[in-house]
Amino acid sequence: MSSTTRLTVAQALVRFLSVQYTERDGLRHRLIAGTWGIFGHGNVAGIGQALLEAGEDAMPFHQGRNEQAMVHAAVGHARQLNRLSAQAVTTSIGPGATNLVTGAALATINRLPVLLLPGDYFATRAADPLLQQLEHPTEADVSVNDTLRPVSRYFDRIHRPEALIPAALQAMRVLADPADTGAVTVALPQDVQAEAYDWPEEFFAERVWRVRRPAPDPLELAEAVRAILGAARPLIVAGGGVHHSEAEEALKAFADATGIPVTSTQAGKGSLRHDHPADVGGIGHTGTAVADDLARTADLVIGVGTRYSDFTTASGTLFQNPDVRFLNLNITSFDAHKLAARTVVCDARAGLEALASALGGHRVNAAYEAEYRAGKERWEREVTRAFEAADENAVPTQTQLLGALDAVVGDEDVVINAAGSLPGDLHKLWRARSPRQYHLEYGYSCMGYEIPAAIGVQQATPDTPVWALVGDGTYLMMPTELVTAVQEGLPINLVLIQNHGYASIGGLSESVGGERFGTAYRYRAADGTFSGAPLPVDLAANAASLGMDVLRAKTVRELREALATARASDRPTCVYVETDTATPTAPPAAAWWDVPVAETASREAAVAARTEYDRQAAARRTHL
Repeated sequence: MSSTTRLTVAQALVRFLSVQYTERDGLRHRLIAGTWGIFGHGNVAGIGQALLEAGEDAMPFHQGRNEQAMVHAAVGHARQLNRLSAQAVTTSIGPGATNLVTGAALATINRLPVLLLPGDYFATRAADPLLQQLEHPTEADVSVNDTLRPVSRYFDRIHRPEALIPAALQAMRVLADPADTGAVTVALPQDVQAEAYDWPEEFFAERVWRVRRPAPDPLELAEAVRAILGAARPLIVAGGGVHHSEAEEALKAFADATGIPVTSTQAGKGSLRHDHPADVGGIGHTGTAVADDLARTADLVIGVGTRYSDFTTASGTLFQNPDVRFLNLNITSFDAHKLAARTVVCDARAGLEALASALGGHRVNAAYEAEYRAGKERWEREVTRAFEAADENAVPTQTQLLGALDAVVGDEDVVINAAGSLPGDLHKLWRARSPRQYHLEYGYSCMGYEIPAAIGVQQATPDTPVWALVGDGTYLMMPTELVTAVQEGLPINLVLIQNHGYASIGGLSESVGGERFGTAYRYRAADGTFSGAPLPVDLAANAASLGMDVLRAKTVRELREALATARASDRPTCVYVETDTATPTAPPAAAWWDVPVAETASREAAVAARTEYDRQAAARRTHL
C-alpha cells in the first residue's frame, strides 16, 4: 500500500507543479517556473495560502496589478524560453477570472503555454449564490469561467479533490506538447481549494515531460523533395515555429545549401539574421517589397512553422503565380494542411535537416539568386533612408525613432511590440540580429501586451536588455505593470511614443472611407466631432508617478542620447518622445489587406474606397 500525505487541494496542486519539468535535447527546464496572482475571496484562502506555505523556493510568486497583464507576462516568459517553460496565473472568481480571457486567447492563438487557475463557485453549493457568482437560470453548473473554454486548449473544473490528479496530469501534457499547447484552464471551486485529502506520494514525484522532435514521415519527405527539385522559384515563409523549435541554425544551413530565399512572418522574423544573403525580410501586408514581389511569382511556397494569417497571405491575394503550390512543414497537422499544401508534419529542426540531407546539394538557379539579392540590396537602401534624419535637431519621425534604437541596441537586446502602426514599420524595417531580438505579438495584436511581456522576458532571461515600444493608445490601456517592474527591480526600457490617438487605425480608417472617425485623442469641437485641440495629457509624468525613471526627448539627437542612457541604466526607464506624424518616412504597404468597405454610402470617401476595394478583392485566390 502506497503512503499518503494529507494536504488541501491547493497545497497539493502547488506541490505537484513545483516538481514538473520539460526536457528537450538533454536540457531540462521547470515547466511551471512561477505563479502570478491577485488575491480575492475566491483564491486567497486556497491557492494563496498554499503558495505562502510552499515558499519561494518551491514556487516563486509574482504580484500583478491586472489579471490580463499577468497572462501577457507569462506569455512573454514562455516565448522567450521557446515554450519549454511556462508560468501559472491565479485569480479570484468574477471579474478577476473574466479578465483572463483576452490573455488566454492571445496565448492560444500564438501557440504559447500558460496555466490559468481561476477561483470558482462553491462545489457543495453551501453558499449559493456567493459574491460575484453568475447565476444561469437553466444551467446551474455554468460559471463565468466557462468563457475560458473556447480560448483554452484544455479546460477542467475540479469538483472533488481526487479529480485534481487526472486533471493536473492532462494540463501538464498539453502545456508541454508543442503540437497542442496554448492556454490551459483548471478552474478551482473555492471550497474545494481548501478541502483536505490523502494524496498518494506518487503524485508528488518529479516528472519530466519530454518535448519531442518528431521526424518527417519518409513518404511525405520524398514528396517534399520532389516538389523542391521541380520548382524554379521556391520561396520559404519562416514562422514562429522556427523559433519555438530552435531551428534557426538548421534554416540557415538549408538556405546556405539551396540558395532558396527566406521571408518571415511577424512571429518568424529573426529566423535568419538580417544580413544573411537569403533573408529578404517580412512577407505580406507589412512585408518588404522584395519579399512580396518574390511571393507573387513563386511556384513553390515552403511554409515552415507558420499558420498563414491574412497578413501573411495579403488576404489571399499575394501568391499569384497560376502554378503556385504549397509545401508546409509544421508540427501540427492543422497548420500543415492549410492552402491545400503537401504536408511534412514534424518538428521544424528535424524537418529542415532531413530535407537538406535528402536534397543532396540541390541549389536554385544562379539567376534567381542574383535577382533576389539585388532586390535585397534595393530594400536595404529603403531601410537606411527611413532610419536616417537629415536634421539631428528635428522632431523624429517614427521610423527615425527605430533608426535611433537600431543604433543603440546590441545583438542580445529584445524589442517587444504588439499593436498600432509600429508592427508594420518594424516588420518592414527592423534589422533583426539574433533569434529572439524581434518579439512581435501579432497573432492577437493585443494593445497592452508590451509592458507585461517585457517583464516576462526579463524574468526568463534576467541579463537581457528589453525594450517595450508603445504608443499613447496602448499605454493608456495597460500601464499598470510598470509598478510591478519597479517593485521587482526589473530594468525594462519603455519607449513611449505620443502621437495623440490611434495612429494605425486612423490611417486604416482613412484608407477605407472612415475619415479617421473616432481615432484622435482631442477635445470635442463645436460640431460635436473630436477635432479640437489635442488633450493635455502628460504620459511621461504618469510613468514617473508609477516609479519609472523618465527621459524626455524632443529631437533626434536627444532621442539617441536618451535611448543610450536607458540601455545603460539598471532601473526601469521610460524614454518619452512626441513624433512627427506629418512627414511620411515609412515605405508604403507592398501588399493588400482585406478590410471590408461599405458597399453603399453617401460620403465621397467611402464611395472611392469601395471602388479601390473591389479592384483589390478581384485578385483574391482560393488555393486548392
